[in-house]
Amino acid sequence: MIGTGIFTSLGFQVGGLPSGFAIMALWATGGLCAMCGALSYAELGAALPRSGGEYHFLREIYHPAVGFLAGWISATVGFAAPVAIAAIAFGDYFVKVVPGANPFFLSLAVVTICTLVLLRDLKLGSAFQNGSTILKVGLILVIVAAGFYVKSTQPVSFLPAKGDGTLIVSTPFALSLYFVMYAYSGWNASTYIAGELRNPSRTIPLSVGLGTLLVMVLYLATNAVFLRSTPTGEMKDKTEVALIAGQHIFGSAGGKVVALFICLGLISTVSAMMWIGPRITAAMGEDLGLLAPLARRNAQGIPTTAILAQFAIVILLLLTATFQTAVNYIQFSLTLCSALTVLGVFVLRWRRPNLPRPYRTWGYPVTPIIFLAISGWMLVHMLAEASTRRPSLWGLATMALGLVVYFLSAKKAQATV
Repeated sequence: MIGTGIFTSLGFQVGGLPSGFAIMALWATGGLCAMCGALSYAELGAALPRSGGEYHFLREIYHPAVGFLAGWISATVGFAAPVAIAAIAFGDYFVKVVPGANPFFLSLAVVTICTLVLLRDLKLGSAFQNGSTILKVGLILVIVAAGFYVKSTQPVSFLPAKGDGTLIVSTPFALSLYFVMYAYSGWNASTYIAGELRNPSRTIPLSVGLGTLLVMVLYLATNAVFLRSTPTGEMKDKTEVALIAGQHIFGSAGGKVVALFICLGLISTVSAMMWIGPRITAAMGEDLGLLAPLARRNAQGIPTTAILAQFAIVILLLLTATFQTAVNYIQFSLTLCSALTVLGVFVLRWRRPNLPRPYRTWGYPVTPIIFLAISGWMLVHMLAEASTRRPSLWGLATMALGLVVYFLSAKKAQATV
C-alpha cells in the first residue's frame, strides 16, 4: 500500500483545501473507507479463496460477464496505470537528485528491470518486496520523527475551525478524496493472490485489516509533518512533495537522501503491481478461450505471457500519459469495481447463506455501508465535475470494450462446442 500516493498527492490537495484539519479529515476519511472495504473483502477472500480479486468475486457473486469487466480493467489499466504512475514519480524524484537525467528513460528502465526480475525468479522478487516495504516504513518513521522534532514550523492548525465543515462536504474534498484513495490502493491486494496463500482464511483478514490500520496511522502522521514543516505554496500542484518537505526537515543534502530512499520505495511499488496484476490476467486466461495464451506459466509457475502483456501496456502509458491523467483515468473504474465487490457481501449472504465463511465482516452491515456511501459520493462527483468527467467516461469506455471482448470469447466458445 505504501507507495506513490503518500509521496506525491498532497500537492494536488492543498490548493482546494487550505486547512490542516480538512486535510487530516480527508486522509482519515480515505483510511476509514479503505478499512471498511478491507474488512468486507476479507470475508469474500476467505469464503472464495482463489486468486483473481474482483474478477473472481464478481464472477461468483453476479455473473461471469461482470467478473470479466473487473478483470479486464485490472488486466488492461488497473495495475498497469499504477505501475506507470510510480515509474513517472520515480523519474521526477530521481532527476531532482541527479539533474540532467532523462525522466522518461529512468521510468522505462525501472519498469524493464522489475519485469526481468519477476520473469526470472519469483522468490527474488518476493524478497525484494519484503525488504523494500520495511525500508519504506522505516523511512516514513524517520520523516515523522524528525518532522515533529524540527523547530521551524508553519502556522497550521489541526484543530477544527470555522469553515472546515463546509470544506469537508465540498467538491474539492470529494475530488481530493480519489487521490487519497489512490494512495490507499493496495488494501485489497492479498485477495488477488489468495490461491497462492497457505492459509487464506487467516492470512487475508490479518493482512488487509491490520495492514490498512497501520498505513492509515502512518499516512496521517506523514501528512501532518509535511504540512507542519513546509509552506503549502511550495507543494501546490507539485508531484515531488516529499522531496520538498525533506529539504525543509533535513536541509538540501538530507532532502536528496530522502528522495533516493523514496526512489527505492517507488521501485518496490512498481515490482508489487507487476507481480500482482498478471495473476488476474492469468486467471482470466484460464476461464476464457480467447485469452488462453495469457494463462501460460513457466516451470516455476510464473505467468510469463501475462507479465509481458502488462509490460507492453505500461510502456504505452508511459508514452502517452501524465501523472494526473493516469490517476483520473483509472480511479472511476476501480472505485466502481470495488463498490460492486463490497455490495457483493450483501448479495452473497442472501444468495448463498450456507456458504462456509471462515471470517465474517466485522461491524456488518455498517462497515460495508460506510464504504458504499463514500464510494458513491466520489463516483457522483467524478461524473459531475468537468475536470474528471472525461477521464471517467474513458474508464467506462474501457469497460465497454471489455464487454465486447467477453461476448466475442463466449461466442467463439459456443461455436467450438
